[in-house]
Amino acid sequence: MERKVEGFESLIAWQQARALVKEIYRVSRKGDFAKDYGLRDQIQRASVSIMSNIAEGYERGNRNEFHQFLAIAKASCGEVRSQLYVACDVAYISEPDFEKLSQQCRQLSKIISGLKTSIQTQRKQTK
Repeated sequence: MERKVEGFESLIAWQQARALVKEIYRVSRKGDFAKDYGLRDQIQRASVSIMSNIAEGYERGNRNEFHQFLAIAKASCGEVRSQLYVACDVAYISEPDFEKLSQQCRQLSKIISGLKTSIQTQRKQTK
């Protein structure tokens, strides 16, 4: 049975992406990380891209486009994870923060994958 979604804000993927953005901003505003404008701005933009693409894809109201925007959001998840390695390698974030944020990214990526699969199934059923 398909659950009715009342706006992108009710999507677990978007909610988790929002939580990730909050954490990325928290860690990237501290110490040397805050002074590395390139990495700081890039990881912030990539994390915001995740939640923005989920929202934009949903709001387009078309399953094909939503699926494509979810693919972009998932790719941005990978980008954030990769940048977290850089931040950890140069000691901008602690190992525990790295582990926590990396795990958040992996979990979010799985949620987005599940949503993509659901959308793909719906697309096939309507053909």
